[in-house]
Amino acid sequence: MPSRPLRFVALGDSLTQGVGDPVDGAWRGWAALLAEGITAPEREVELHNLAVSGAQTSDVLLRQTPVALALRPDIVSVVVGVNDTLRHTFDIHAVAARLDEVYATLTAQGAVLLTACLPDPGTMLGLPGALARPLARRQSAVNAVVHALSRRHDAVHLHAAEGDLAADRTLWSADRLHPGERGHRVLAAGFHALLADRGLATGTPPAREPERPPPTRSASLWWLATAGTGWVARRCTDLLPQLLALAADEVRHQARGTSGRLDLSASHAVAAALAAL
Repeated sequence: MPSRPLRFVALGDSLTQGVGDPVDGAWRGWAALLAEGITAPEREVELHNLAVSGAQTSDVLLRQTPVALALRPDIVSVVVGVNDTLRHTFDIHAVAARLDEVYATLTAQGAVLLTACLPDPGTMLGLPGALARPLARRQSAVNAVVHALSRRHDAVHLHAAEGDLAADRTLWSADRLHPGERGHRVLAAGFHALLADRGLATGTPPAREPERPPPTRSASLWWLATAGTGWVARRCTDLLPQLLALAADEVRHQARGTSGRLDLSASHAVAAALAAL
């Protein structure tokens, strides 16, 4: 018999915190769903969810990783980066350096690392093209970094930027920024399948069908009128002036037929960020 429970530590932001999947007045989310199916009944799983809403890569590095190291996890997930793209301080070089340090520090202890790439928030929110494309370019850069570093550190990597999670709106909660219960189950099942392929998950896979109905249209409108307004206001204060400038630049390049230069510049920035590590 194992000397202690298998220890699963989850790091990240509101996605891993479980926002969008409320159960008994608290957030559950994909990490909790995955924890239930990692091992057979004879070995307990001890979940420590350190994720905090609004967290950026700097928060994971400076605040969450030291706590995770002290817990000495067997499995550790790091799913973060979307909030970095929504700040005027976005810097892909800094994001890459932080993630590389987090991944290296955690895997040096022998933990199995879980990572994921994610859909861009502009698309999920349905923003107009000139506003959505700069955000999509930023998220694409983060995803490229996560892909490369996941290979470097032999992570169990879930490709969640494409496929059902990005295309099926029924997987998302009323705010259109966080998965609903069904979406969290898709994430949990995806990670479970990858762990099972490596012989690291022996329990029952998380069920994909939700226990509760998806949010109604009235619930979505209520969120937009209350919490959603506050979210937009906070992001506007931080990001909107820069985003408008990026959108104007997007329109100028589109009019000249030179939009490819923006994509090429972003690709070069990712390559330089990875080369600097």
